[in-house]
Amino acid sequence: MSKKINVLLVDDSAVVRQVLLAILSETPDIHVMGAASDPIFAMDKLAREWPDVIVLDVEMPRMDGITFLKKIMSERPTPVVICSSLTPRGAETTLQAMAAGAVEIITKPTTGLKNFLLESAPELVAAIRAAAQVNVRNLGKRPAPLTPASKLSADAVLPAANGHAMAQTTERIVALGTSTGGTQALEAVLTALPRVCPGIVIVQHMPEKFTASFAARLNSLCQIEVREARNNDRIHPGLALIAPGGKHMMVTRSGAFYHVQVVDGPLVNRHRPSVDVLFRSVAKFAGRNATGIIMTGMGDDGARGLKEMLDAGSSTVAQDEASCVVFGMPKEAIKLNAAQRVMGLQEIAQVILHK
Repeated sequence: MSKKINVLLVDDSAVVRQVLLAILSETPDIHVMGAASDPIFAMDKLAREWPDVIVLDVEMPRMDGITFLKKIMSERPTPVVICSSLTPRGAETTLQAMAAGAVEIITKPTTGLKNFLLESAPELVAAIRAAAQVNVRNLGKRPAPLTPASKLSADAVLPAANGHAMAQTTERIVALGTSTGGTQALEAVLTALPRVCPGIVIVQHMPEKFTASFAARLNSLCQIEVREARNNDRIHPGLALIAPGGKHMMVTRSGAFYHVQVVDGPLVNRHRPSVDVLFRSVAKFAGRNATGIIMTGMGDDGARGLKEMLDAGSSTVAQDEASCVVFGMPKEAIKLNAAQRVMGLQEIAQVILHK
């Protein structure tokens, strides 16, 4: 029998602790080694036994989750799943936690909490399983959704390219796709770019209401402009557009310019936004004028889309295993022979600048 995932719950809500304990106790491959009402009590438990994954609230008395997380990452990097409220303050604090090394986000409402947690049990379990597989050596180096009945492909949102990619022009765009570990990876890449660089479109798997705060945080750190995409935004040099959580983002072309469409649609590869949807649209409308880059993340979203970009004449890159927090998405793209080059995180900014 395979080893169980040892989990420590840290949340000041007795209801949350009780419900999460009940959910996880019924999951055969997960063992809850303890629950604590705040980080001070959690540290007492850590002195006796160390978990594989910590599920952590961010707004707690005595010591906040961010301070606790930074202490954990400095002493013994450990996969942390953040359980955060869907509020502007909660979103901002959670993004600080992601920057400090947390790997997954589970959102919780301010009301109807017990029923919400019970309904979100598959998402929580998937997040813990994903967190247990991360490469802890890459956690904190830089300061999963409810599964539908069937796993849809990008066909559910837009048809594949017809094989007639547009002619090469001087206007070049870059498409980035990432998931678990991507908040830190994107910060490392985007902060390394000068003010003048190709226009960039990004899908980072992240819940609704969090992407605007994430983009604003990156914008405060970067020379380039970074913001959450709005429907019909033009893609231009020096701008990075991040797909809004809960929406798909696609690239289109109008005359000499590229724009984005932000649309509703079904989950694709169990995600919305989906990297495959973005990459397919880039293959269809930009072809050889684009570079596709797939980075750290769990699962296979983006692998087929990157292959479509390659077939349409785009340059394609996958992040290497050594620098990934989770090698899932790049690994699947490499298996499909979708990546022309495989390289470390520190090299990706140069690819964006020089193709």
